[in-house]
Amino acid sequence: MENIQSKANFLKNEYTKKLLQLDPATKPLWGKMNVRQMIEHMGDYVRIASGKDLVSLVTAQEAVPKMQAFLESEKPFRENTPNPLLPDTPLPPKMELKDAIQRLQNEIDDFFKLAPGKKIMNPFFGELTFEQNIQLLHKHGIHHLRQFGANV
Repeated sequence: MENIQSKANFLKNEYTKKLLQLDPATKPLWGKMNVRQMIEHMGDYVRIASGKDLVSLVTAQEAVPKMQAFLESEKPFRENTPNPLLPDTPLPPKMELKDAIQRLQNEIDDFFKLAPGKKIMNPFFGELTFEQNIQLLHKHGIHHLRQFGANV
């Protein structure tokens, strides 16, 4: 597994800068979300990782070890990975692009303050340590950058 510290550094210091470089009119290479919807979606999942938004496990308990093995690998999420917690048609964006990116950065900053030392329930991967959440947020963030053709 790539150094978790470098992934944390990417999330804290580089991720939202890459998002700012995206043209909001960019069409996704896959999926239904536009750039603003994706950024708001990422903010929601950082809130889950920090323990701000409590969720229940939707994965069958016996599948959690396999899910966590994937999480800890360097295998990327597949294009069009289904998320049963999202509606078929994405909700309209709630905020302007720069506001959504600022909210995401604030959520990332909070994650690094609130989550260390805590195990947090993720709806797909079960209870995750801080380091596992860093791995997941990094993998998820890279997945969405690739969705919009960003260099990663």
